[in-house]
Amino acid sequence: MRAARAQDLPALHGLVESAYRGDSAKRGWTHEADLLGGQRTDLEALREILADENQVILLAMDDADIAGCVQLMRVKEGVTYLGLLTVDPDRQAGGLGKKLLHASERYVAENWQARVIEMTVILQRADLIAYYERRGYSQTGERRPFPLDDPRYGLPKTQELEFVVLRKEIGAG
Repeated sequence: MRAARAQDLPALHGLVESAYRGDSAKRGWTHEADLLGGQRTDLEALREILADENQVILLAMDDADIAGCVQLMRVKEGVTYLGLLTVDPDRQAGGLGKKLLHASERYVAENWQARVIEMTVILQRADLIAYYERRGYSQTGERRPFPLDDPRYGLPKTQELEFVVLRKEIGAG
């Protein structure tokens, strides 16, 4: 695992879009393609993440190819937000997502002294929520609105989308 750099952005953007949207996403075991069209993110949003000292995108490499990624953001002391967990659709179900989660937990405990990781998952993605629950994340009962009117996050195929908040206590390194 290594932190993403500016020169990684085109390949990183391609990976994220292929895993979350369109027909390519349907090759994987989990995707948002049935719930959302349009883009998942854009190059400018990824650039903003890399420029922010409170955020990092960790990359899982397969030789020179980016096989997966995860975004981490310091929210407040001891709390990190995990997002954009992405695995190439052709590499899904091989354990890479689990490795990215473990690497994330280690990274934020060691580098940011985080004790808690939070994430949001679209309520309708029950298979993905169950995946995270099997890895120690628990639903908090909190719900957050999905940005239905912001095409930067996709074009909703239903107006019923909302996020559930999941949380895991990870300790501090």
